Formats: sequence, C-alpha cells, structure tokens
Amino acid sequence: MEVPKDLLYTTEHEWIRVEGEQVYLGITDYAQDQLGDIVFVELPELETEVITGDAIAVVESVKAVSSVYSPVSGTVVESNIELEDLPELLNEEPYSNHIAVINISDPDELEDLMSPADYEAFCAEQE
Repeated sequence: MEVPKDLLYTTEHEWIRVEGEQVYLGITDYAQDQLGDIVFVELPELETEVITGDAIAVVESVKAVSSVYSPVSGTVVESNIELEDLPELLNEEPYSNHIAVINISDPDELEDLMSPADYEAFCAEQE
C-alpha cells in the first residue's frame, strides 16, 4: 500500500494535498484497492459550499458504491472532469488523480487530519 509522505489523510480513506488556500482531494491507494475496479465517478458541482464531513462525490466500483467526504469546509472550485470518461484513473494512479479542489475556509481544520504515519497505523488496524 502506497502512502505518500507529503499528503494528509482522513479516516474515510481520502488524501488531501494542501496548496496555499486550496486542497486537492482524492481517494487513497487503500480505498481504491478495497473498492476494486472503479467504473463511475459522480463529481461535485462547482461553487458548491461544503462543510467538513459532507458527502461531495460518489465513487462506484464493480463491488460497491462509496461516498467521498469533504475533509474541510469551503467552496468546490474544480472537479476533475477527466474522471467522467476515465474513472479507472483512480485505480491506476490514485495519488495523481484528484476528484476535486476546495478553497478552504478554515485552515485550522487541517489539524484534524492524519499524518502519513497515523494513516498507515489506521489502515493496519483495519486489516
């Protein structure tokens, strides 16, 4: 299982890359492995206001349908429309293919996310 050291993580198996006042959001290698072959991604609408914990996207695989939750409060400013035609990119390169970009409204919320080491320990407990 790959866990890049430059990202933050959630207990719902999302990764977050912070770039200034924006966060890029995707699903982890662990999540895509558990889901299996991803066949559809429902992306969030632009300019949607989100609160931490809101379901903002849906990832559908041959095994399950799973919601993607916002790790922070803010405004959705980008959806990765490439995933509409190529949802399998989340299986192939989960850390290179984000689902959405959110303008964060409260940077202090980032302190509630897991470090790579904490996320690795969390996943080990899930096994």
